[in-house]
Amino acid sequence: MPTGKLEVLLVGCKALENTDFLINMSPYVVLTCRTQEQKSSVASGQGSEPEWNETFVFSVTGDVSDLTLKLMDKDTFSADDFVGEANISLDPVFMEGSLPPIVYNVVKDQEFCGEIKVGLTFTSESNQECGAEEENFGGWKESSYIE
Repeated sequence: MPTGKLEVLLVGCKALENTDFLINMSPYVVLTCRTQEQKSSVASGQGSEPEWNETFVFSVTGDVSDLTLKLMDKDTFSADDFVGEANISLDPVFMEGSLPPIVYNVVKDQEFCGEIKVGLTFTSESNQECGAEEENFGGWKESSYIE
């Protein structure tokens, strides 16, 4: 499995279902990559088309196959509302190295409820550096054995 650094560019959302009735909602995103969780800033009063343009970095080790983006609406006097979520497969970014910002569907109760735009970059940890260092410690190339 890939090991390295996953960089997530959270661009923004469109056509989200507004969970607040009288005012514009204040959405934020909880990003989860296996056991790591990070939270975007709150797009205060931006309603159903918030923009963040924030970057998040996750360490990728072991069996990681997807990134979950959970959209929430920050409420002052009650619990935050769940707006919807998007699950993004990481296999394409592991193969390509980077994906430009792409629109993914946001789903709630198996129904479409908006779009989220995210860019992904994966930087693999290189094992080649270790191999190069080993050659400098000697070996058959520096051997004085002559036939």
